[in-house]
Amino acid sequence: MTSFSNKTVLISGGTRGIGKAIAIRLAKEGANIAIAGKTVEPNPKLEGTIFTAAEEIAAAGDGKVLPIQGDIRYEDSIKHIVQETVNAFGGIDILVNNASAVNIAPTEQTEVKRWDLMHNINIRGSFFMSQACIPYLKEAHNPHILNMSPPLNLDPRWFAPHLAYTISKYGMSMVILGLAEELKQYRIAANALWPKTTIATAAVKNLLGGDFLIQRSRTPEIVADAAFYILQKPSFESTGNFFIDEDVLIAEGITDFSKYAINPENKLMNDLFL
Repeated sequence: MTSFSNKTVLISGGTRGIGKAIAIRLAKEGANIAIAGKTVEPNPKLEGTIFTAAEEIAAAGDGKVLPIQGDIRYEDSIKHIVQETVNAFGGIDILVNNASAVNIAPTEQTEVKRWDLMHNINIRGSFFMSQACIPYLKEAHNPHILNMSPPLNLDPRWFAPHLAYTISKYGMSMVILGLAEELKQYRIAANALWPKTTIATAAVKNLLGGDFLIQRSRTPEIVADAAFYILQKPSFESTGNFFIDEDVLIAEGITDFSKYAINPENKLMNDLFL
């Protein structure tokens, strides 16, 4: 296992939810954190901005924090995000592709703009963020790419209700499948992480199930704790995995997950694709 002290971690979608939780967890271990996000002005439907998130992350650890306004749908923005991170910290040790768009409409109700949004962020954005970081990861000690995407499960029941979303998330997972093999020669790890149960995020609250589902969810900290253990594994030994948060923690001897429940009295809802 390796230390995060003085490591540079770049996280897309780091303003809130899982991305911010991972940033806080690794900042506590001494990592320098760059968070990329679109929100710079308060939005009543979305918690915080990249600047308020940066303040929280900075308060959690001893490392430096860099908030970067950016949109990974666009090539120039990706280049800007990566260059700003390198300018500030001298390199990149870990990339977390967390930014994601979700729309679980059936095919007839899937608008072109929603399809494009999901595929441009989930697949295209993750692919080109990884591409832009590879030159710097090659120079890093114990470099990792971690995508927030599910294990590839070709059971038709995961395609039928929300085909466009499934294709986009599986696309992120296929990026990991390919990068893990392609980047072995450089000892760059590429892995995916997915939650066993629904996580209380803005997407769940605003798009998927409202407070009913939030009350049957876990906090993002369970995913952050799992990411902490994954990202300190030797990069040349641990790559090409599709990790589930519970399984990662159980392997570390952690079996009591009660502290992560939003409401311990409610039965938890399993996440999609599991």
